[in-house]
Amino acid sequence: MKLILTDLQNPSLSVSGEHKIYKNDREIHSCTGCFGCWTKTPGKCLIKDATNQFAEDLGKCTEFIIISRCLYGTVNPFVKKMQDRGLPHLLPFFLIRNKEMHHKIRYDNTFTLSAYFYGQDLSDNEKATAREVIMRNSLNLNAKIKEIQFFTDAKQIEEKSL
Repeated sequence: MKLILTDLQNPSLSVSGEHKIYKNDREIHSCTGCFGCWTKTPGKCLIKDATNQFAEDLGKCTEFIIISRCLYGTVNPFVKKMQDRGLPHLLPFFLIRNKEMHHKIRYDNTFTLSAYFYGQDLSDNEKATAREVIMRNSLNLNAKIKEIQFFTDAKQIEEKSL
């Protein structure tokens, strides 16, 4: 299954195969950092809203696709909030991966990660920072980068076949 996380409220995406889209069309709560998803209800966020299934979906997907406006070299606030709510995907234990300390992954699943950023007049520094952020995300999620692309307009992404 492809898991798509987008800041677009009404995306018109061409997606092949089974997929699920989390989009910016409802109110979601921010992660409070309570770590209840690690201690009280392992793998499940204590906050009850439309994102409760996100971490489990992340653990089942074959491809994770992020579509976001590039803001100062990173994803928009909605996408970041959703990424934070994916914390139950991780375990509270650490391991060394690529000579760095990272959390262990809760689910025995490896997936690819693609990121499609859009925005007018993005500087080379913003693009380089966004690439680095996605590469760091892939390390934390134990995912393999499939592609990172930049577009001037979200419509260009919607014309792309995912």
